[in-house]
Amino acid sequence: MTHYIELKLLWKSFFHAHFCAKIETNMEKQIETYINECPPEFQARLKEVHRLIETIAKDATQCISWGMPTFKMGENLVHYAHNKHHLGLYPGPEAIVFFEDRLKEYKHSKGAIQFPYAKELPLELIQDIVRFRIESVLANKKAR
Repeated sequence: MTHYIELKLLWKSFFHAHFCAKIETNMEKQIETYINECPPEFQARLKEVHRLIETIAKDATQCISWGMPTFKMGENLVHYAHNKHHLGLYPGPEAIVFFEDRLKEYKHSKGAIQFPYAKELPLELIQDIVRFRIESVLANKKAR
């Protein structure tokens, strides 16, 4: 019985290390492909937003969800996407309500913000939104 448990734990450890690494690498490639398929003049901004979120949300996993690069921490943290005239950030309705005063100059809806390509990216605002989402997700986990 002891050997069975040891083998099971060893297999679980191998499976997690081997296959999760492959999945993670595949997701990174999918996100890279998503960005590289956008018009070249917008790729730098998309990469900048991706790196910014990645730096702040170190514990988040990355994937493509709803056709957009997505960061998750058990639940969706934030999505972002290229659109014809703007970069869309999708932090969910809680963040929109919380940052309403700072979003006045940007088109926004219940769960989305449009950052026009014609303007500078508000990096500090994006950082604050991502940090807010991390705190919200962690608070939701504690409440469960």
